[in-house]
Amino acid sequence: MPKLKVLVAGSTGYIGIQLIKLLVKHKFVKIKYLCGNSSVGKKISSFDESRSFKNLPKIIKFDKKYLKDVDIVFTALPNGEAQAISKNLNDKNVLIDLAADFRLEKASDYKKWYNQKHKALANIKKSIYSLPEITGKKVKDFKIISCPGCYPTSILIPLLPLLKYKLIKKNNIIIDSKSGYSGAGRGVHKKFKDKNLYQSLSAYGIGSHRHNPEIDQMIKRYTKVKSIFDFTPHLSPMFRGILSTIYVDMNKSSSQSKIIKTLSNFYKKSTFVKIMSKDKLISTNDVINSNNCHISICETKNKNRIIILSAIDNLIKGGAGQAIQNMNIKYDFPINAGLE
Repeated sequence: MPKLKVLVAGSTGYIGIQLIKLLVKHKFVKIKYLCGNSSVGKKISSFDESRSFKNLPKIIKFDKKYLKDVDIVFTALPNGEAQAISKNLNDKNVLIDLAADFRLEKASDYKKWYNQKHKALANIKKSIYSLPEITGKKVKDFKIISCPGCYPTSILIPLLPLLKYKLIKKNNIIIDSKSGYSGAGRGVHKKFKDKNLYQSLSAYGIGSHRHNPEIDQMIKRYTKVKSIFDFTPHLSPMFRGILSTIYVDMNKSSSQSKIIKTLSNFYKKSTFVKIMSKDKLISTNDVINSNNCHISICETKNKNRIIILSAIDNLIKGGAGQAIQNMNIKYDFPINAGLE
């Protein structure tokens, strides 16, 4: 079977580098082009010393003419740029976007939250927002696949089944998420130049983080309920990883044991989701450098309330690994290809 040819646009950011590291190990694809802007002419090895980068092509500026030579286009670009590329796709191209260009189903929401007009309106309906454990094989019907953000991945995996089966109340959900600073991209030091990233913990985007509408939209779509939640993200003094702590009220018919059993049954065929034993204290260290999501359900002093802990690697399960997982489903590759 000939390998599928891949173009990576936005290859030198934290997500782009991680994506390339995983793709070079994938048995069924070959990287044909690496694209960038300020990095044109350089080798990808100048941005990361991974030994697997030695035989990769030099970085070039994206041109739509390259699309005729590839099967899959991964875009890890600033918001808005994948939209332009999507308009030039040919019949054999599949676009897998790791930014937010096709995450929101309403162009008006995109304008509101990203402060720019959507430049590929017709392609919004031709795309799918794909959290692999939830969306599954639906990606096969789409040529544009939008990967969830890192925070929503850690939040939606535990919440969606519990809301769908009405084990928890839809109101008064409190989400406290802490991420490594790589989640803010290579420009994090300029963006947060007044913060001591290596020695402090900082809250940001309270009530205004761009992942709010994404979480809200997916809950409505999958569970048919309108939930009320407060989401507060934090930058923590570590490079990678997310730990989300989610406070929820249980419905009368629910219990800690029932919630654990429901999640275990729901994800029993999911290679990358691990439901831990009750009250297990988990950390980002448990999932770093993997495509796994670990979930723990913990009791509180309030018998009607539980705490959900959810840990992922933001660069893999919350980014590059999830994109490859979607690709594997789309093309019937083994689900863990490139993700072992």
